[in-house]
Amino acid sequence: MLFLHGVIDVGEFIYYKFDICCNYVLSEKVSMDLRLECFKILGAGVATISLVGAGAGVGIVFGSLLLSISRNPNVKGELFSYAILGFALTEAVGLLGLMMSFLLLFR
Repeated sequence: MLFLHGVIDVGEFIYYKFDICCNYVLSEKVSMDLRLECFKILGAGVATISLVGAGAGVGIVFGSLLLSISRNPNVKGELFSYAILGFALTEAVGLLGLMMSFLLLFR
């Protein structure tokens, strides 16, 4: 049920709109160019989900850095260099996802 006593069920509303869009795009009336453009945009949106993982990874890296420095402050410099390496690798994964979404959109 889409509306329940004036309250909108957001998940069902999004599914309803997505179902309408897919039925329209996949119908015989729509040209192939429009279908490709719609699915390019959808694919680019899905590819940007990797940025969520990159943000969580950066938080985990620096949270672990703080925990390890609080346990053993004597190795602060060595741990910080490892944390920067972890940060760079984690951000590289996020940037690869962002690059893939830009390739899908503008190519």
